[in-house]
Amino acid sequence: MSVSDGDIEYLRRCVELAREALIAGDEPFGSVLVDSSGRTLFEDRNRVKDGDNTRHPELAISLWAVGNMEPEDRAGAVVYTSGEHCPMCSAAHAWVGLGRIVYAVSSTQLSTWLHEWGAPPSPVAGLSINTVAPNLPVDGPADVLEAEMKALHLEKFNSTAN
Repeated sequence: MSVSDGDIEYLRRCVELAREALIAGDEPFGSVLVDSSGRTLFEDRNRVKDGDNTRHPELAISLWAVGNMEPEDRAGAVVYTSGEHCPMCSAAHAWVGLGRIVYAVSSTQLSTWLHEWGAPPSPVAGLSINTVAPNLPVDGPADVLEAEMKALHLEKFNSTAN
């Protein structure tokens, strides 16, 4: 399966949430959980600015899903996200049994941009989702959203570099 036009609409909401995170002083990441009928069940944005670097929206989705959905419903759900899951979020997603992941930009893209801008290296390796959780169905990146996401990350980089 590839990123469809319908997927792009959910990913656009993720980009809006990433922008909200940036405006709030956080890193620009946003995610949406959608059930098998296409209904949005939960959404969140990054919330790491206060020092808890585990407050990723993808982890929040996993925690919400395990407390609010039956296992079979989790398996049929889709997580849309502005950026590919980090290893922590990939593992959580797999452990709680969520279904497909669709992302706007990859960890490789983000790492390349940050390297170009001279950012310090991340304390965590930017592994692909399927390196951490090999059986998860994953689609991305969505090229149509790359420039917008790159601009958000550049804005965050410039605000922290000064």
